[in-house]
Amino acid sequence: MKTPKVTARAHTNIALVKYWGKADEELIIPQNNSLSLTLDHFYTDTTVQFDPTLTADQFTLNGQAQETTKITKFLDIIRQMAASQLFARVESTNHVPTMAGLASSASAYAALALAGSKALGLDLSSKDLSRLARRGSGSACRSIYGGFVEWQKGDSDQTSYAVPLVENLDWDLKMIAIVVNDKQKKIASRAGMQNVVHTSPYYSAWVKRSKEDLLALKQAIAEKDFTQLGKIAEGNAMCMHALNLSATPHFNYFEAESLKAMQLVEQLRGQGLECYYTMDAGPNVKVICQGKDLKAIVDSLSQEFSNEQLLVASAGPGAEILEIKNSERN
Repeated sequence: MKTPKVTARAHTNIALVKYWGKADEELIIPQNNSLSLTLDHFYTDTTVQFDPTLTADQFTLNGQAQETTKITKFLDIIRQMAASQLFARVESTNHVPTMAGLASSASAYAALALAGSKALGLDLSSKDLSRLARRGSGSACRSIYGGFVEWQKGDSDQTSYAVPLVENLDWDLKMIAIVVNDKQKKIASRAGMQNVVHTSPYYSAWVKRSKEDLLALKQAIAEKDFTQLGKIAEGNAMCMHALNLSATPHFNYFEAESLKAMQLVEQLRGQGLECYYTMDAGPNVKVICQGKDLKAIVDSLSQEFSNEQLLVASAGPGAEILEIKNSERN
């Protein structure tokens, strides 16, 4: 008998204190805690149904059949938890460019963790969903929750998971994604992290700096100190990208348009419009600002970038079930 067909939605998150490097590659346990903001504009919808007639997992993304090795490895964890041997049909729609540094893997695996576990009858707590999502993509553990979220690195599968800090923000924060390139990035995050951890002479300094940034950022959030939040996020992002330039072989995710976007943000700040940038593993730049300044900042950026390149987001919700359809007997 087929399981129920479960559809879940999870939103992307953008780290303000970055995760960049693993202490355990297999379990995806990070070297340092990280802190992110979940966004409403970017999300993944995923439908999962386990079917006894299938002889292998099937996976479609945005309507196109995909290679299933990573999905199967992740579903194997859920199958083991549920003592099931059924294969699944997985259909995902990304409302965010895939693998372009906009955290599509975070929303993807958070949605898959929720839909897949629910389809096999598991009723996991948010903490256990976060632990599960982490096994697919580290940052996915944070997308289980909305608002500001901290990933506590822990030291084992049981102790590495995300916790919500402020899920329902009463702070009018905005994030503008400047999409300079929505194609697949040239260096995958996992490969980049491995290179940095193993070869950068500054990696230990990064871990120390991130711990300091985390404490300062949590204080800024508690005090609603936007200036401190922005400075910490921008500085932490640039430290992360400096690691890439110090690795062997060195690499970077910057493109000419990325640098132009960062320079524009600095110019706007000099003109009295307070905004800050952050970048993940990809060329796209995210601009953090307050709602009162949003229009003026977008108007200025639109002189250099098209409206299609400027995507505005606010704080978003955690992962949720959208629909459960009962199975039919064969």
